[in-house]
Amino acid sequence: MFTRAELAYKFSRYWLTSSNGRGHGIHSPFVFDFVINVLRGRIVDESGFNKVEAIRRQLEKSSESIQVSDLGAGSVKVDGAFRQVSSIARYAAKPSRFARLLYRIVRYFDIEQVLELGTSLGLTTRYLALAKPKNGVITIEGAPAIAQKSIEMFSAEGFRNITVRCGDFGKVLPEILPQLQGRKLVFFDGNHRYQPTMDYFIQACAYAGEEDIFVFDDIHWSKEMELAWKEIKKNKQVTCTVDLFFIGLVFFRKEFKEKQEFAIRF
Repeated sequence: MFTRAELAYKFSRYWLTSSNGRGHGIHSPFVFDFVINVLRGRIVDESGFNKVEAIRRQLEKSSESIQVSDLGAGSVKVDGAFRQVSSIARYAAKPSRFARLLYRIVRYFDIEQVLELGTSLGLTTRYLALAKPKNGVITIEGAPAIAQKSIEMFSAEGFRNITVRCGDFGKVLPEILPQLQGRKLVFFDGNHRYQPTMDYFIQACAYAGEEDIFVFDDIHWSKEMELAWKEIKKNKQVTCTVDLFFIGLVFFRKEFKEKQEFAIRF
């Protein structure tokens, strides 16, 4: 993974070379609409958002430790077989602005089913569930202790549209992908290495529909993730990509006659 200084340099380059976040200079009608109505959109569920953020604050104050079987590329902040729940909540969970963006994507594009690779403590999962995709949210977690804790919390909090599957992504994905129904959002957030990321992407592409959306977390987190993002953009099925630096969006819409790539400030 890149150092803080390297990430800061890369982010400054991205900020200077990307399109502004107001849609100016973006000639694609679809992407302009995405910027105005989704990236800068105001689709909200204030009571739901407040509920999730209250849960986040509780987890950040937790003194509990939990066993982690890290099948990915580790954590920027924390390593070891046991981790503090508070540390996972602070450093592994997606910030609320990105979780809310995923919520808006699900709502605006009328996504019918969500698949998340990497539950962690389920903060982003809750935002996805709040968007109420017709066929629910399936989330996969590799660490049994974390998966069990998430199941218990979701149940206690009244989230009935979340299904947690525990296991290695490479083994669980082939079972789940054929079962997904309708317009899908697939959020890849569980293994920050080149080969697994590409393997999961290729598997998911075999079931990708024109209106599906793939979202990749931490596309500039390391050389491996940048290489994976570069290869994903080249894929023949992919017609449009949007680089928001911390996450990357992939579209398969046939209205794009030529492949288009955008980097947009967010």
